[in-house]
Amino acid sequence: MVHTRLDGVLFSRMVYLGANLLSENVKVVDGLNVFPVPDGDTGTNMNLTLTSGVEELKRKESPRITEAASALAKGLLMGARGNSGVILSQLFRGFSKAVNGKELINSRQFAEALKSGVDSAYQAVMKPVEGTILTVAREAADLAVRAARTTDDIVVVMEKTYEQAQATLLRTPEMLPVLKEVGVVDSGGQGLLFIYEGFLRALRGEALEDIQQKPKVELKEADLDKLVHEQHAQIHMRTEDITFGYCTEFMVHIAHSTEPNKKPFSEGLFRSQLDQMGDSLLVVSDDEVVKVHIHAEHPGNVLQYAQQFGSLHRLKIENMREQHANILKAEESKVQHAVAVAPQAEALSYGLIAVAAGEGIAKILRSMGVHVVVEGGQTMNPSTEDFLNAIKGLHANEIIILPNNSNIVMAAGQAAELSEGSVSVIPSKSIPQGLAALVAFNGAAEIEANTTAMKKAIASVKTGMVTNAVRDTRMGDVEIKEGDYIGIAEKEIVTAGPDLMASAVTLLLELVDEDAEIVTMFLGEGATQEQAEALEAALADAYPDVEVEIQDGGQPLYPFIFSVE
Repeated sequence: MVHTRLDGVLFSRMVYLGANLLSENVKVVDGLNVFPVPDGDTGTNMNLTLTSGVEELKRKESPRITEAASALAKGLLMGARGNSGVILSQLFRGFSKAVNGKELINSRQFAEALKSGVDSAYQAVMKPVEGTILTVAREAADLAVRAARTTDDIVVVMEKTYEQAQATLLRTPEMLPVLKEVGVVDSGGQGLLFIYEGFLRALRGEALEDIQQKPKVELKEADLDKLVHEQHAQIHMRTEDITFGYCTEFMVHIAHSTEPNKKPFSEGLFRSQLDQMGDSLLVVSDDEVVKVHIHAEHPGNVLQYAQQFGSLHRLKIENMREQHANILKAEESKVQHAVAVAPQAEALSYGLIAVAAGEGIAKILRSMGVHVVVEGGQTMNPSTEDFLNAIKGLHANEIIILPNNSNIVMAAGQAAELSEGSVSVIPSKSIPQGLAALVAFNGAAEIEANTTAMKKAIASVKTGMVTNAVRDTRMGDVEIKEGDYIGIAEKEIVTAGPDLMASAVTLLLELVDEDAEIVTMFLGEGATQEQAEALEAALADAYPDVEVEIQDGGQPLYPFIFSVE
């Protein structure tokens, strides 16, 4: 098949297939995370980001490439999560700018648009690191530009782009030593490769149902539930704007071939058919079970179709119009009550926004003056739109954001860039850093003085975290087995072993030295006061003059977070 022109319709098909392939391989991409921590989320972040782009593209489908690319870019920009999601959004933001005003494009313009996307992504990253998704995108786009000089066929250009992306991805361990040490390729680059593969398949004429399903890791029903609830982003709109009014969730136990009157199951065809019955569709399956989430106007038709492939279980149908109307009433009541109790005559001098996972940590942040706590962190990265909504909800002359996670800094920065007000991002990469910045904050000082003091403060605190390893690996001199408790000092894994307390003590003694004055322990889910007191006693034996504070953080996946000042 030959394509010498690319319009909005074909471009949309490319995006849909790219999104489909990425969605099917989220766990593969997540599994490439360098650190063997349970929150490796590159694939999840890229998938959620691209899903946001696809939803916007479906709402504004157009035969003109300029409008299709613009819709995709807007959706990606607002839904961008994590560093990988922000970079992905910038790749297509630059692409959109390059095709602005064009009804269709030729092979050279397509290649130049890919190159423009790379330029935009590099500009968004303060200190670009080679051996990442940026390198994969750049070398692929460079070859695309060279290929377009010798052919008018966009299919050929995309073939060359994909082949170079694949070759560069395989070389990422040679560019980034930590990848070579762990034995993986770059996760963001792998995610981009899945997207480019979808692009190429669409250009070759394949449809969603034509994609050969890849073998999947066997999933239990609980895992399928978790995937659905982690990946689905709720849509906020007016009640009357809800086109598909019933949130429908169910599971299909796929029938064996010996069962009568049941059809063989194909996830691609199944997904394609359901996609015509509603929106916000999510289908996750293994060899035995299919988990479905869809917003449909006629849920009975959805269930009737699904029942052709097996027995239905755990059905849940909720009227979203009714739910939404009730939510609006409740929010209106809250706003009226807030205005009646504490009317705000004028704007605050400062508005503080911080990210936290765990109600205990959120409570501490609020007690230190944070106005809006955005839920997220280690296991869930907020989107650019989440930050923009928080910014819009604050009536303040100056707004300061504390991301408190290295993978959230870029999304916060993107929101600050898009905001119309004065918004500053303090690049705090952990909860201890965020709290140190809040201590340094002075509500009476000018913004320049505050940002300088807060940035200085985050450099004065050391962070340690204890969590479980999700796979066997080796990091430097530390041999790690799946299930081990690993201790992370700043960005380095310093200990690993089967005993939680042993790993926690080793980590603490690695972090604390003669200059340390205060150690704060944040207890996560599952950690006990008795364990904290045992750690305090062990620390007192080595450093009797160090003051210890114990706080209930409630953070998931990390039994202990340590702050050393």
